[in-house]
Amino acid sequence: MRLLPTTIDGVMLVESRVIRDDRGFFNEVHHAEKLAAEGFTTQFVQDNHSRSAQHVLRGLHFQTKNPQGKLVRPVTGAIFDVAVDLRRSSPTFGRWYGTTLEAGDGRQLWIPPGLAHGFLVLSDNADVMYKCSEVYDLASDSVLAWYDPDVAITWPLPPDVLPLLSPRDAAAPPLSKIPTFE
Repeated sequence: MRLLPTTIDGVMLVESRVIRDDRGFFNEVHHAEKLAAEGFTTQFVQDNHSRSAQHVLRGLHFQTKNPQGKLVRPVTGAIFDVAVDLRRSSPTFGRWYGTTLEAGDGRQLWIPPGLAHGFLVLSDNADVMYKCSEVYDLASDSVLAWYDPDVAITWPLPPDVLPLLSPRDAAAPPLSKIPTFE
């Protein structure tokens, strides 16, 4: 397993070897000792699984209390996965990082606490699983607008296609109106 830094401090691509043959593939997606040897010691307390259709955009979500770190991977399909830095003390505050993740590619994205997370489904549908460092807390669950011009995420949507959003995500406030972290 390899941890590859991105343009936002703490956000990392986690790569692991995929062994393929005529039967399919094998991929070790989590190994605490191997990750610890790379300096990653986060313990996970909750696993989530979502299924979404093409052009569904989930996010950008975060928790104000007990912020969650998330290790994200699609188990079917492909997604454009995004993290937005909400840490005011960070030199990348308000900036985003995004990458395409495909089922079976051996890549996951680690989004540390203090960042908002969201993804856009690129394939016909996608099942996404993510490990969380804290349990879900409905009372502190928050959302950032996916289209905030100050953040300016370049979502890979076809021309004239709007994402499919939940009512809550569609009404999300911009960065200037959400709680952030130190």
